[in-house]
Amino acid sequence: MQHTRERKGVSTEHARLMRRATRLALAVALTLAACKALAWWMSGSVSLLAGLTDSLLDGAASLLNLLAVHYSLRPADDDHRYGHGKAEALAGLGQGAFISVSAILVCVQGVDRMLHPQPLGAPTLGIIVMLISLALTVALLMYQRHVVRETGSTAIRADSLHYRSDLLLNSSILVALVLAGYGLERLDAVFGIAIAVYIFWSALSIVREAGAVLMDTELPPEVSEDMGRLACGVPGVVGCHDLRTRVSGTRWFVQMHLELPGQLPLIEAHALCEQVETAIHTKYPRAEVLVHADPLEVVKPKG
Repeated sequence: MQHTRERKGVSTEHARLMRRATRLALAVALTLAACKALAWWMSGSVSLLAGLTDSLLDGAASLLNLLAVHYSLRPADDDHRYGHGKAEALAGLGQGAFISVSAILVCVQGVDRMLHPQPLGAPTLGIIVMLISLALTVALLMYQRHVVRETGSTAIRADSLHYRSDLLLNSSILVALVLAGYGLERLDAVFGIAIAVYIFWSALSIVREAGAVLMDTELPPEVSEDMGRLACGVPGVVGCHDLRTRVSGTRWFVQMHLELPGQLPLIEAHALCEQVETAIHTKYPRAEVLVHADPLEVVKPKG
């Protein structure tokens, strides 16, 4: 006997938070790109070029993220019975590709400027732009952190990861511009290359996380073990086995077999399944639980 309780998927509040986070990220990326373009054009800083390149690709990645999140929030249909949540993981792979390209471009420009150093112009304007960038990035990260905590969104988490790298990027650019004012222009290129390496490493982290979702990697062992304890803690449930989990967008899909006395009436077995689902869903609201009831005499036959 199998039993499952249908969930409506992502709540209206979670959907609102996720959509707002993607729109805010796109707006911030485009604003920073415009500011950095002006500052780079007037200064010629490789670090600022690194920031400009990264912001342009951030804008493209955030646009991709916005579209993917919009699609992932669509309810399950006849062709996608588990919903569309994995669109978020696909967006994470796309973001990883965008960020990797930006890292390579920045590294190439940094090496070229190390070989052919040039004095920087308008360092004050660059410093002002980077201070604005830091303020906007911190504000965005605070909101994204709130959204990830509330929804567990893979796409927003990936977006937040590369904006955290932007925070380091913008801080490094600011330091490079300040040092350039003391005649240490070559450090601008060094900072640009170091930033590129960090950005590339961040891209690999995003790809690994998105790949784990697409490959149906299990939830952390401690979460699965806790779900098993919750199931076995329901009075009348003798045990459970074959507990399986996977993630799709903001939803967790959980399957398990309950061990129940074979002589138990069907209506009582059904009620126990409901209680197990409620116990798990109460502690893990993102979980959609599928329960299969096994007679104890079949699971553990006597002698």
